[in-house]
Amino acid sequence: MKLPVSTEWVLHCATTLAQLEPGATASAAQLAEYYDIPAPYLAKQLQALVRAGVLAATTGPRGGFQLARPTSEITMLQIVEAVDGASSPYRCREIRQQGRGALSPEECLNTCVLAEKMADAHEAWRRSLAGVTLADILASLPPSAPARTRSRLADTR
Repeated sequence: MKLPVSTEWVLHCATTLAQLEPGATASAAQLAEYYDIPAPYLAKQLQALVRAGVLAATTGPRGGFQLARPTSEITMLQIVEAVDGASSPYRCREIRQQGRGALSPEECLNTCVLAEKMADAHEAWRRSLAGVTLADILASLPPSAPARTRSRLADTR
């Protein structure tokens, strides 16, 4: 499975926002500069997280993005699905019924075993991501990471 680069961006940005002091925000421009990524495209991805209820956005001179819920209530799956959707990356096109090796319709009454295994793998992947919260990610960071992140992000203001 290959995910778009924006998936990495939003996972890192959500983790960065989770390290801010309560009530603090960071703008799309700050986050884009912090990670050296395109601000207009990142802003669209961050808006997807707002629509999904992962982030909250505020306007004004001190506006920006912050988490919409506690870190313990935001999973990696919610972040990924906000920008990439929930559908499986595998789509069975029933090629087992095509070409010289075509099986008859009677031989294809059951779901293709390959489609079944790919669906199982997708569900396992989803369960794995659903079981990891931003709180879990923060707990695995070095203790000095949040202060370092806040300091370096402040330098982009």
